[in-house]
Parts: sequence; C-alpha cells; structure tokens
Amino acid sequence: MNVEERFRLIAKEPTEEIVTPEELKKLLESENKIKHYIGLEISGPLHLGSLLIVGLKLRDFIKAGIDVTVFLADWHSYINEKLGKDFQKIRAVAESYKKAFSAFVGSNLNYIYGSELYESYRSYWEDLLKAATNLNLARISRALTVAGRDEKEELTFAQFIYPLMQINDIHALDVDIAHGGTDQRKAHMLARDIFPKLGWKVPVAVHHHLLPGLQKPSEFKDESFSKMSKSKPSGAIFVHDSYSQIKEKLQKAWCPPGVVVGNPVLEIIKYIIMPINGEFLLKRDPKYGGDYLFKNFNELEEAYRANKIHPFDLKLSTADHIYEIIKPVRETLIKSDEYIKIMESIGFRIEE
Repeated sequence: MNVEERFRLIAKEPTEEIVTPEELKKLLESENKIKHYIGLEISGPLHLGSLLIVGLKLRDFIKAGIDVTVFLADWHSYINEKLGKDFQKIRAVAESYKKAFSAFVGSNLNYIYGSELYESYRSYWEDLLKAATNLNLARISRALTVAGRDEKEELTFAQFIYPLMQINDIHALDVDIAHGGTDQRKAHMLARDIFPKLGWKVPVAVHHHLLPGLQKPSEFKDESFSKMSKSKPSGAIFVHDSYSQIKEKLQKAWCPPGVVVGNPVLEIIKYIIMPINGEFLLKRDPKYGGDYLFKNFNELEEAYRANKIHPFDLKLSTADHIYEIIKPVRETLIKSDEYIKIMESIGFRIEE
C-alpha cells in the first residue's frame, strides 16, 4: 500500500479534520513505526459512537499500517468524578471496553491504563511540571471541555490539571498521531502549541465525527447537535442493548419527515450501517412500496428529503441493521456475569 492509499484510509469518514495533512503525509513517507493513540474516559457502557464510530476509524488506522493504542484513562475518569470515583468500578468497566474493542476491531490493538503509564514512565510528573511552566490558568481554561464561566467555577482543582495530563500522556507515550473525536481538539491543539517550546515531538491530530444523540437537537443550526452520551440513556444505543431496546429507542428518535440535517437516524445509517454493510435495505410493507436496496447514502438521503420514505420504515430498518452489527459484541459482553453485575451496579439494565 502506497502513501496516498494509506493517507486516504486515515482521511476518509468518519475523519473530519487532520492537523495537518502535510505533516501526516510526511509521517507516512518515513520508514519509522508510526504510533497512534486515542484516550478513552471510563464513564459507563459503550454506545454506537464510542465503540462503532471509534472502532471503524481504528480499523482504518490498522489497515494503513499504524501502531494503534487505546489509552484507558482511569485516573482521568476519577478526576472527572465518573462512576462515583470508585476506582474498582472504573477498572471493571475499562476491562469491558477492552473486550468490546477486541470483538469489534480485532486483536491488533494495544491497551494501556493511565495508572500503568504513570508507574512505568518515571519522569511523568517531572515532565508535567515542565509543561505547566509554559501555561497560565487562562490557557488551561480554554482547553477545558466545559464552556461557561459558572461551570468552570464549580470545577475542582484536579479538573484543571486534566488537560495537562492529557497532553503529557501524548508525550509519555511518544505519540505520532493523537486521535479523538472533535471534542478532543482543544487538548490536541494545546499539545501542538506548547510541545515545540519544550523540544518535544509534535503530534499530528486526527479528529473524527461525533455521532449525535437520538433526541431532538437543542439548537438546530446545521450540524450543531448534542453527541450521543451515556448521561442521556434514552438518546443513546448501547452495545449491550437488546433488539427490543434498540427498536424502542429508535421509534422515539427525533426523525421528522423530510428533514435530513442533524437527523440522528440518518447519521447512524451514514456513519455506521453504510460503511459496514456497503448498502442499506429499507424494509416496508408492499402496499407502501415494498423493500428497496439503497447502494449509496446520497440516494437514500435524497429519497428521505423528498418524503419518499416514511420515518417509521426508516427507523425499523435501522434497528434491524444496527442489532445485527452489534450482536457479536453484545454476545461477548453479556455472557459475562461480571459485566452484567457491574452494569447493573451503575444503573444500566441488561436484557437477555
């Protein structure tokens, strides 16, 4: 596979941004092993966005010959007060992430916990302080994920250290490509800003699309919508959900007739079903036109825009396809009594 083919794999959807394309091409032209990293906060069960969208991109990196690492950010999760700051629960849920990603992506993945990195990389905290001397509170505040002043005033001091740990993780892991959703852009840009001052290797940043939740967007401005999140269970399809749960959630999903922008059902088809299946079979009663096989997303989108597809049929067909896609991962997870126990302990019901 030549450089252009490898570049196209990394740049294709769900990738939305590469900072910078020229730097990535230069990396691919080198004969050195290229190290990738994506950091995952451990905050609950994986959903379509956090496993399938991420996993599809990881498959692309692997095909492109990149050494892929999933960083299980256990201490970051603790700092952000996830799972009640119960480290035992954080670790148990993280182990389920490893099982799910291995089932969906394959065995060509490296995993490392934050706690493992901090124990093995002896100069981690020394380097973190070096990075900190190049930043003031205002710059750190801009790298935080919360936006409002009131929200920031409620943060603990540890949460202000969080972005510093993110960039120091990238340095300690000797990362060439820092990968994440578009919500991780601030941290990656922080690394690119200050690493040259420290003489550290500057990573290329690759940001993928964020899948929206199933609920109505809070602000309907083009693609400005809330991402799928564990904190909004009714708006998220989890990888352990049963068919009946998926069907129920999709039936309630925001999917107005003829509306294609920000439509979460169409997003699932575009970014998950089409890339995996290469087509979309719309199932419907013969009296409403019968089944129809769409070979590309643009054709389906235009048909929906023209009101040639009813939301009910689109939702049910999507439920069928999504269940078949997640079924192997689901079966891997729910055969474990430990997984069922830990999920129920954090408030998620598992159906057979």
